[in-house]
Amino acid sequence: MPIKIPDNLPARKTLSIESVDLIDSSAAEKQDIRPLKFLLLNLMPKKIITEIQFARLIGASPVQIELTLMTTKSYNPRNTKKDYLIEFYKTLDDVKETFFDVLIITGAPVETLPFEKVEYWKELLEIVDWSKTNVFRRIGICWGAQALLKILFNVDKHKLPSKMFGVYDHSLIDINNRLLHGFIDHFPMPVSRFTENRKEEILKNNLDLIAFSEISGVGMVRCPKTKDLFILNHLEYDASTLNDEYLRDLKENTNIQLPENYYPKNDSKRKPVNRWRPYAFLLFSNFINDVYQNTPFNLKEYFKKKKSN
Repeated sequence: MPIKIPDNLPARKTLSIESVDLIDSSAAEKQDIRPLKFLLLNLMPKKIITEIQFARLIGASPVQIELTLMTTKSYNPRNTKKDYLIEFYKTLDDVKETFFDVLIITGAPVETLPFEKVEYWKELLEIVDWSKTNVFRRIGICWGAQALLKILFNVDKHKLPSKMFGVYDHSLIDINNRLLHGFIDHFPMPVSRFTENRKEEILKNNLDLIAFSEISGVGMVRCPKTKDLFILNHLEYDASTLNDEYLRDLKENTNIQLPENYYPKNDSKRKPVNRWRPYAFLLFSNFINDVYQNTPFNLKEYFKKKKSN
C-alpha cells in the first residue's frame, strides 16, 4: 500500500526512483480506507535526507500510511529555509486537534547539551504531554529516544569518554518480542553518540531491554505498558551517512577516529556497505503491523473513553 506525503515535497522524486509506493492527496481522498496516521517530528538539520530515510521505511509496509511532517515553533533550523518549513511542515498548534497512530521523534545535534539547555526543550515537553492524549504509540530515535526516556521515566543520559562511532553488532535480549520477528541473534546497527543510556537504569524503570551491544551498550528499549519504542541508534541511516558525518567532523577535529566496522578494510576511500538495511525495514514492518492490529479505528473516541476512565 502507498504512503501519502505532501504532493510537492522534494523528497517525492527520490522516493519514486527508489520504487516507494506513493499516493497524492486527491487519490487518497477517493479511497474508503482508514490509513495509519504518522507524525514525524524532524529535528535533524538536513530535513530532506531524514524525510527520505523514514518515508522509505514507512512506505514499505502493506498498510496505507499518511505521513505528516512536524517541526518546532520555538527554534528555526539554520540549514532549512523558512519557506520550506511553512509549506511542508506543521507545528504543535497546527495538529493539536488531530489524532495520530504514531509519533516519531528523530535524533538531533544537541546531544552534548543538558536537556534543559536545548532551545526547544520546553516545546518538546508540551509535544510529549500532548501526545499522551492524541497519539497511540511513540518512537524515539537516538537523542529523540533519550529525550522521551528522560521525560517519561526520568532516565538520564551520561557522557561517554569519546564518541561512540561506527557499526556495532547488537544481541537480541528478547527473541520473542514481536518487533524483532525475523531478526538474527546478532545484527548490525549504526551508532553515532557522545552519550549513553545505562542498562541498569533502563531495567530499574521496568522497561524492556530488547537489543544490546557489548561495545556500544543499550540499543533498543520498549515500554511494556505503552508499547512505545526507543531506538538509541540509527537503523534508518543510509550507507553513506556515517561517512558524511566523518568528513564533517574531520574538518572540525583532525583527531576524529574512523567509524569502526564501517569502511571495508578500514579504508575510508572504499565505499561503505549497508549491512543493516534489512533490519531497518524488518523492524518498521513489525512495528507498523503491531500498531495496525492494536490501534483503535476511532482514535478520538478511544482517547475520550480513556480520559473518562
